[in-house]
Amino acid sequence: MTVAVLSIIVLVALFAATLIPGFDLGLAALSAAFLLGLAAGVPADDVTKFFPADFFVLIVGVTALFAAVQLNGTLDWLLDLLLRLVGGRLLLVALVPFVIGAVLTAFGTLPAAATAIVAPIALGLASRYGFSPLVAAVVGINGIICGLLSPLAVYGVTARQLSAKFGIGLPGSAPVTFLLGGLLTGLLVCAGCLIVASRTGAVPPGRATAPIGGTDPAGVAAPVTVTGLQGTSPDPHERPRASGATGGTQPATAVSSPSRASPGSRGARALTVLCLLTVVVLSVGFEMNVGYLGLTAAIILQLVLRLEPGAIASQIPWGVVLLIGGLLTYVGLMQDLGAFKQISNLLQVEGSPLLSLLVLCYIAGVTSFAASSIAVFVTVIPLLPPLVADGISPVGGVLALALASVLVDINPLGITGGLILGAAEPSARPRLFRQLLTYGIISIVVAPFLTWLAFGWW
Repeated sequence: MTVAVLSIIVLVALFAATLIPGFDLGLAALSAAFLLGLAAGVPADDVTKFFPADFFVLIVGVTALFAAVQLNGTLDWLLDLLLRLVGGRLLLVALVPFVIGAVLTAFGTLPAAATAIVAPIALGLASRYGFSPLVAAVVGINGIICGLLSPLAVYGVTARQLSAKFGIGLPGSAPVTFLLGGLLTGLLVCAGCLIVASRTGAVPPGRATAPIGGTDPAGVAAPVTVTGLQGTSPDPHERPRASGATGGTQPATAVSSPSRASPGSRGARALTVLCLLTVVVLSVGFEMNVGYLGLTAAIILQLVLRLEPGAIASQIPWGVVLLIGGLLTYVGLMQDLGAFKQISNLLQVEGSPLLSLLVLCYIAGVTSFAASSIAVFVTVIPLLPPLVADGISPVGGVLALALASVLVDINPLGITGGLILGAAEPSARPRLFRQLLTYGIISIVVAPFLTWLAFGWW
């Protein structure tokens, strides 16, 4: 057995071990890279060179910026503004998590962080207005998918950097195409979900006469009345809730922190919005590093707004940083040992690169069901160059693999499903668990094929 084959077996074992409660894939990947290096005679210093420093800066910088935006209350203000814009229209209320998720991820928020914000909002609105928690979750997560491939989003940046690293020749229009592909996919899934939901009563018709987030002087949400074709009736799901964007009985800490500045501070909001716009303009218009820009903006906000020391650093998802860093270190060593060349040869369907791409899409979808989608994505991208050389569209191939890995995320065995269940009321969790599991299993069968069918020829 060659060391390259051994590295493939170890990679499969690492992903299988994620089914073990408490197993840390990032730590294990770093340890596996060290041990594999010993077996292959690769010095530890050379193994360390595979650690993705650029990804570290990207993730830490972007999440630090959004942590500062959350801590000073601007994020709540932006979410409340979105909620007020839809008035009491119930169909538009159901779309609020979609818009929030799309905006958050389009501007660089990690999918897990965006889900942590969107899930309590979606489940809270579903409970308050009487529509299906599953519909709320699917709509919200597909909003996140809409923004995942934007030029600022982690998936979009990862796709471009890995494509350059592995010699996948992307055209100059690739960032726009990635954004449009993710947007189109999210919109179609969301539209289909809402059409079915409206016809089955999962989203009730009519509108609420009370404004969203309206509170009485005691801080309790105003009673909600739903009006429709059959007159007006009190909403049986209404109950007191905290004022703000979280809705339902979800704790305000889902989108807030006791260390934040006053949300009513107009100066803090103005400075924060200015920082966000500056980061967007400099990164998109002048191609400056968005990670370093985010770090700089976060430090400015911390100093000017006097945020609690260490508050921003504590909000950075270090587990995700370790996960991506560990896996990319291991994957870099695998590539150096020639493992991906062997995998590519095994997966290629002779004379049909399109069928080989379909196999890759199903590998990405099945693996992502219980593992991190971004981790799976960075693992399968190195398998794409031989297919591109055989005639597969580089943009279509990257899009198909990216979407095949994220569309199965709405299941109770992954991070996304766990955050959704955590945001649901305890009494609703057993049924929601079964619904999410069914949705996830169907997604495994359908999503990879549809993404391949839609984008494989691009």
